[in-house]
Amino acid sequence: MLAMNKTKILGLASVAVAAAIAVSSCKDKRSTGWEYAPNMYEHIAYDPDQPNPNFKDGKTAQKAPAGTIPVGFTTFDYPNSKDGYELAGTEVKSPLAETADNLEDGKQLFISFCSPCHGLGGQGDGLVVQHGYPPPPSYSTGQSSRGGNMKDLTDGKIYHTITYGVNAMGSYASQLSPTERWKVVQYVHQLQKQ
Repeated sequence: MLAMNKTKILGLASVAVAAAIAVSSCKDKRSTGWEYAPNMYEHIAYDPDQPNPNFKDGKTAQKAPAGTIPVGFTTFDYPNSKDGYELAGTEVKSPLAETADNLEDGKQLFISFCSPCHGLGGQGDGLVVQHGYPPPPSYSTGQSSRGGNMKDLTDGKIYHTITYGVNAMGSYASQLSPTERWKVVQYVHQLQKQ
């Protein structure tokens, strides 16, 4: 009798499992029925290009409020003008300590970004000059196009020039972070002494 009850129980359990499998298999064939971290692909946030009823203009991508600065962004509050250049030359000083590591980093950045025009020694004899482009002035003996000797350029003037560019030199603000620009400034000061 006990064996018969075990058989009935086992039979009923088998029927219940088979029924559960049959019912669950009638769903979407592409679905496994299991979801792991559904918030990873069914997010509630709006995509930037989607309409958004939460804003007056109905757009998700909004301009930042006036006067805000992105996290980690460093401002340079000197205009891209001769007056801004002169003002930066008198007011702006490097925030970085002069260390061997900063100088070495500045040298590597100078080699990568500046030497094609300025040359490895900062004499204005880079590779592009050898291909017929006009040479930039030498850091140690040349005259600045904005007036004065290149060897007398201050931290602020060099940083302003790297940030905005001048004459044939374009801006390097998108290629070099503010810290990297300051490292290049330190290395340029070494080249001015040669």
